[in-house]
Amino acid sequence: MDTSTYTLSELAGLANLPARTVRYYIQIGLIPRPLSVGRRAHYGRAHLDRLLSIQKWQSAGLSLERIREVLDAPDEAQDLPRISTRPGTLVVRSHLQIARGLELVIDPEAASLTPGQVKRLMQATMDAIQTIKKEKDPTE
Repeated sequence: MDTSTYTLSELAGLANLPARTVRYYIQIGLIPRPLSVGRRAHYGRAHLDRLLSIQKWQSAGLSLERIREVLDAPDEAQDLPRISTRPGTLVVRSHLQIARGLELVIDPEAASLTPGQVKRLMQATMDAIQTIKKEKDPTE
C-alpha cells in the first residue's frame, strides 16, 4: 500500500495541472478533500490516481459531469449495453471516416482504450486501408 502524501503544489505538479484546477475539482466534489486541512493539508495516492483518471477521460472528450459518473460507478461504466441503452446517457465515440461508405466507430470507454491507443488505432487503420488499396486484388 502506497502511503506517500503530497502537498497541493506537489499533487498539482505530478498531475501536470494548475493548483487552481485541483482546488476547483475539490470544490465541485470531483476529487475528495485533502487528508488533513489547513496549511498542512496533504493528499494521498488516491487523489493523484483520481486526477490522472480525470485527465484520461477529458482527453477522450468526456465532460466533467460524465467523468464523475464514470469514476463514481466504474463497474457500471464497463457495462456497455446497460450504458448505451439507458435514456439520457451520454456515450462519447470517435468516428474515423476511412473512405466513402467506410467508417470506424470507437467507444474508447467500453473498449478500455486510452486516447493515445485510439489515436494509434486510427492511424493503423488508415495505413492498412492505403496498403490494401495499393495491392492488386487476388480475385481479379
